[in-house]
Amino acid sequence: MGDISRDSDTVELTAPPVFKYGERVISRYTIRNDGTYCGKDIGEVLARKGDVGFITSIGTFLQQYYIYAVEFIGSGHRVGMRGRELVSLDNLPPHVVEALGERVHELAGITAGDERV
Repeated sequence: MGDISRDSDTVELTAPPVFKYGERVISRYTIRNDGTYCGKDIGEVLARKGDVGFITSIGTFLQQYYIYAVEFIGSGHRVGMRGRELVSLDNLPPHVVEALGERVHELAGITAGDERV
């Protein structure tokens, strides 16, 4: 547990959660098993960068961070992730919508049958 980074200045719990139940999100990073996911080897990939999932629950960690349980569509894995590891597909900021242009319509069409953007 020595590799857990605890930023003493950061307390996310003073604000409401960034994501909501059922919200579509995309993983910003490849997530590997750190030993807490039963039935998978340590280091095995649980979610790849770009995988799409849905927020299924919201918890806390160290009385400091929100942890979002994300059900990934392609793999069926439910993985606990920090907000900084996710990007919403349902609530894109205006500058991102502008930068994506026509591609934003592709993202809006991602459904439970799709795995990755």
